[in-house]
Amino acid sequence: MNYKIIDMEKYYRRGVFRHFSRDCKCSISMTETLDVTELAAYSKQTGRKFYINFLYLLAKTLNSREDYRMSYLWETQQVIVYDKINPTQYIFHEDTETCAPVYTEYQADYGQFYAACKEDIAQAKKSAEYGLDMEHHPNWFDASYISWLSYESMHVELPDGYLYFLPIVNWGRYHKRHGRLIMPVTVRLNHAAADGYLLAKVFLLLQEQLAGFVRSWAAESVTL
Repeated sequence: MNYKIIDMEKYYRRGVFRHFSRDCKCSISMTETLDVTELAAYSKQTGRKFYINFLYLLAKTLNSREDYRMSYLWETQQVIVYDKINPTQYIFHEDTETCAPVYTEYQADYGQFYAACKEDIAQAKKSAEYGLDMEHHPNWFDASYISWLSYESMHVELPDGYLYFLPIVNWGRYHKRHGRLIMPVTVRLNHAAADGYLLAKVFLLLQEQLAGFVRSWAAESVTL
């Protein structure tokens, strides 16, 4: 776990940061629907899990900009940027109707991430213990799949804005609309670390990652 300390006097959003961390402490969240038709087709054709494929692209997107890798050190009151952030995902135990966290380290290599994530999920299913350990996983962002329905809006609130900068992401079931598969995705960011542009940019970058991933798969299929 490596990070760099942000020089707040040179930080390009220092004015916005100062206002939304002192005067108007708040977070911002947005729900958007993404077209996952091709990703679902790829997952079905290759026999790989759509859930893990999407989680990989989400982690890749959030690692692509320093703005999404920010955090706050309470001990020293410093704002930092991690070299890498990893997804804390969750599995649902039907028998107890409770969730358990699953820690999977992000790896840029898709194959390595997929294999590691699949194994992490299998291990987590063996225990119903909640086991959340934020102390030893400070550079991990929350990624939750709401599998029971496809929703239109969702809000994740933290008290008084709270100096928690890492993204909180939720997504629901995809559904068919006009012949396409559409999936709701919700992103929460701290307003001190992100404005409307940076929030919207998550979705734009994620849609680009979805398209690029599918294009690579299509090219490989033609080659094979």
